[in-house]
Amino acid sequence: MSIYFVNPSDVSFGTAVIACRWLYVLAGATPRELGTPIIVDETIDQIEVERLGPGDLVGIGIHTLNARRGYEVGRAARARGAAVVFGGIHATLYPEESFERGGAHTVVSGDGDLVWPQMLADWQRGELQRTYIGGRVEADEFAAPRWDLLPTGQYMWGAVQTVRGCPKHCSFCSVWRTDGQRPRLVPARTVAREIVELRRKGINFILLSDDNFYPVTLQDIDVARRRSDPTLLNQLEAIRRERFELLELLSKLPDDLVLLTQITMEAAEDPEYLTAMRRAHIRGGLIGIETITDAGLSAIYKGFNSTGGQLVDRLRRFSEHGFHVLGSFIFGLPTDGPETFGATAELAQRANLAAAQFVLMTPFPGTVDFDRWEKTVHGETIDGIPVSRYWLLPPHRRPCLTPPNSLLSVEALREGLQRTWTQYYSLRMVWERSRRARKIWERVVFILASKLYRQMYARTGISADSARASRARGWARWIAKPCRRLFQAAPMPNLQVPS
Repeated sequence: MSIYFVNPSDVSFGTAVIACRWLYVLAGATPRELGTPIIVDETIDQIEVERLGPGDLVGIGIHTLNARRGYEVGRAARARGAAVVFGGIHATLYPEESFERGGAHTVVSGDGDLVWPQMLADWQRGELQRTYIGGRVEADEFAAPRWDLLPTGQYMWGAVQTVRGCPKHCSFCSVWRTDGQRPRLVPARTVAREIVELRRKGINFILLSDDNFYPVTLQDIDVARRRSDPTLLNQLEAIRRERFELLELLSKLPDDLVLLTQITMEAAEDPEYLTAMRRAHIRGGLIGIETITDAGLSAIYKGFNSTGGQLVDRLRRFSEHGFHVLGSFIFGLPTDGPETFGATAELAQRANLAAAQFVLMTPFPGTVDFDRWEKTVHGETIDGIPVSRYWLLPPHRRPCLTPPNSLLSVEALREGLQRTWTQYYSLRMVWERSRRARKIWERVVFILASKLYRQMYARTGISADSARASRARGWARWIAKPCRRLFQAAPMPNLQVPS
């Protein structure tokens, strides 16, 4: 009898940038008396289905873009006699699909931290229920991940979570609907203990994989202060105090730590927070810039962002505090035109971003954008599958999902997207951005990492061009192994959790 956890992927690179955290969290939620779970991350190597058999249990976590592969694994596992369990955000949104397409015996929705051991107990008794509702678990009940199971040398970065939930309501994001808008803060010492455990193993690059590392803004507090009822103000100030307590504790960790996160642009207006982040070894992260026009920001409910000169100034403030920004941009908004692509690449370079990603507007389930888009394609099918369930189609058969734009054709969008990736990641522009590094070997690392990132992610949204995607995967495999070695550090087995 074995318990397997599978992170499905159509593409295996032999190595991966970020450790798939949920695999190790559910391993931590698995009672020790049931043995050591077998972890399979298919972004590294695909599962050997022939090893499965009766008496095994296979847990498969899916999001929208890997659901189709997950269903393939589920059907194969069930055919071998294993019990099949689906979970993850997509299974939470579409539980019946896991039964119909993936051969599921049961589906776990929401957070699995507490409900997973309950499900395992039922499985042992032969009383497996059809569904288990995990809901939203409070932060002090989050399961501790089994980082002792992390394979050596296969991931460049670890992954630690400090908060679940995001108070924003961006139209293209499902987090505020699935994880809620109330921040659930992990206790500071719990976060530090996880980071120390990873650093002991020789991992010094760690992603703080939060929905929003800046859950309370100065503007939020200012608005709450004007209310006659102080309840909200007290809550927000308590959250802010907890964040600073976390940052203070992280500042006591080794100086060679490089922590990265995801944060909103409003943090640029909070120099005290940025300074505390720098002391806490937080060196960079992703910021959703999305678009460079006011009309575009309004269309996606992200008016708290900036444009033009103010946008450049805000982004440079992060750089001034030693925070290297990975800027994320979306193409395909109704306000985009032919000039959008070049202007975006130019702004990204002018704003002193460390890196950028460019994606086509995609309506993901659970978002406001998906709710709108689904109505526009009602009744349309491809190979008998509704277009509104595009993730069930092979990648090369998926249509362009970007909503209609009177200024840009589908082909113009795809060409513009690739042109922007090519322009921004040209050797000249990458070399120019690498000047932020102080030593020549650091510049080499920066260039290699930039090229690897481009090869792994530039194919996003180009479902029709399988040849280009295949070439990108080949280059990524070639670059990944030497690049991985550059992100490894000497283990610190005796490192202690700071008080």
